[in-house]
Amino acid sequence: MKSVFYDRFGTAADVLHLAEFDTPAPAAGEVTVRLAFSGVNPSDIKSRSGTRPGVLKPAFDQVIPHSDGAGVIEAVGEGVSGDRIGQRVWIWNGQWQRAFGTASTHITLASEQAVALPGSISLETGAVLGIPGLTAAEAVFGAGDVKGQTLLVSGGGGTVGYLAVQLAVWGGARVIATCSPRDAERVRAAGAQTVLDYRAPTLAADILAANNGTPVDRILEVEFGANVAMNAEVIKTNGTIAAYGSQIEMAPTLPFGPLLFKAATIDIILIYLLPLPQRTERITRLNEALTQGALACPIAQVYPLTDCVAAHEAVLAGARAGAVLVSCD
Repeated sequence: MKSVFYDRFGTAADVLHLAEFDTPAPAAGEVTVRLAFSGVNPSDIKSRSGTRPGVLKPAFDQVIPHSDGAGVIEAVGEGVSGDRIGQRVWIWNGQWQRAFGTASTHITLASEQAVALPGSISLETGAVLGIPGLTAAEAVFGAGDVKGQTLLVSGGGGTVGYLAVQLAVWGGARVIATCSPRDAERVRAAGAQTVLDYRAPTLAADILAANNGTPVDRILEVEFGANVAMNAEVIKTNGTIAAYGSQIEMAPTLPFGPLLFKAATIDIILIYLLPLPQRTERITRLNEALTQGALACPIAQVYPLTDCVAAHEAVLAGARAGAVLVSCD
């Protein structure tokens, strides 16, 4: 198989290389997928650059990056139905605690990590579902149905936030979203009833006003540390802050008093660690939304495998209106 790999931390241009590897044969319970697309996420950039505190070198001698992808099953191991050969699938946790991820023509992994892709859904969309799609589904539906609730989606212009807006609307929620003015029309078109500038000095008051003066039921938060004080102002009593990011402030100071007297729940989401029963339920929700035409997964740009460096640089640069993919063909 042809794969992009790194063996040390550094910038994409310095450490990403293209090479040939033997394609691992599927062991019992495994499948081998010929990949069409690999999804590039901010977590892939952090892992490759070595920015995580206390991590001085890669966990494996050679790492093929990326956890998301989509393709077609080419081979199956013992215990996996032969009917799966030829099945279109999308991948989750492709490189989580494993050396070989999806920046490759092939990947071999546990059968349950290759999810059947509905026939009407493109492989490009499939490559967005592993991290952004499942994170959005968990953030929206982590406590069950949201019909009749008001959800605040922070960062509605980002890939996860944009998907979350659509899923929440599909689930019957009223959505208030924050984003940059650049993304406002796009987020409104995704279904958000109210779209607010995340930098507004009166943001908390604006959110409450948009909900007729009533606190919101659930907050989907991409910048927990920077926004937790505002979250405490606008969350309802016994409400939940579902936080999946905190890049600006990784060591936040919590306004414990306001959170205490709301009895607010802080639900920190790391989709890699979602137990399989819950993951299966979120996968079902995603597939239902996709097949009903309620969920669009925009793609900002697709790069060839030979230009994986540019794909990493595009994700690092930010300011995207969609996901970045690598074509593995």
